[in-house]
Amino acid sequence: MTGRHLLALLGLLAALLCGQATAAQPAGRLIEYEHVAAEGLPEQRLTIWLPPGYDRGHRRYPVVYMHDGHNLFDPAKSNFNKVWAADKAMLAAMRGQGIEPHIIVGIWAPGGDRYRQYLPQSLHDAASGAPRAAMDAMIGGPVISRAYLDWLAGPLKQWVDARFRTRTGRDDTAIIGSSMGGLMSCYAILERPETYGRAGCISSHWPAADPRKVGEANPGLIALWDRWFAERLGHPDGRRIWLDHGTGTLDAYYGPYQQVIDARIAAQGWRRGIDFESKVYPGAEHEENAWAARLPEVLGWLLRRPG
Repeated sequence: MTGRHLLALLGLLAALLCGQATAAQPAGRLIEYEHVAAEGLPEQRLTIWLPPGYDRGHRRYPVVYMHDGHNLFDPAKSNFNKVWAADKAMLAAMRGQGIEPHIIVGIWAPGGDRYRQYLPQSLHDAASGAPRAAMDAMIGGPVISRAYLDWLAGPLKQWVDARFRTRTGRDDTAIIGSSMGGLMSCYAILERPETYGRAGCISSHWPAADPRKVGEANPGLIALWDRWFAERLGHPDGRRIWLDHGTGTLDAYYGPYQQVIDARIAAQGWRRGIDFESKVYPGAEHEENAWAARLPEVLGWLLRRPG
């Protein structure tokens, strides 16, 4: 074999190996979009995960929108050097629970504006007394969660649906977040039931402010949450909601709120285990590693297909 033939053979082998690696795409791929303008909001940023196989075919995919996108994939970009590992959780749910691949759209939180972007505006508007004072002490500006929801369900979703091969319907569109992002996810499915068919409200921060300022299990705030769900939730109509909390650190405050909210959801005709799920994770703390540990379970229940 001549040197020229040997080089050609090696080149062909390298091309085949490269093609196999590209075709396999075992982990999917990430795309970053920095400096995203959004009307009425601070500048936004996106990290989007495309599942394995996206680049090879013409299939269309359901979409999961997730808050705190900087804490989803890469520890180097996260706040605390720990992440949800949302891509790995999706792969685990696909392998172990038969969930079909989803595109994940991670929306970064805008630094010091996170609280006012995630605090449900309709809840803040209705709050009074110590809860309202505690919220106002943390806001640092006007509440902008209504503008955020308008952008999420409007221009952002329209752009994602135009730019990527998505399935655009309500039942193919989920929204997930933790802590204040959990409140924002509940806000989204209650206020935009035509857009979001699935919501993951993980370790939702029901005190909605510093719990030491609100007071432990504040009865007025619990009643406010009860009314808020009663007025907005409606019947399931095929929608699905996941709620949970741990028992350590901040999550230790959430139980009394969650029990009342669970009862209200059930009173609205939602069947536990079918239309909604609510779980307690003993010992789990309010942090990304705890959320990463249970995210495959969350995705497996929330994103399963009917039937």
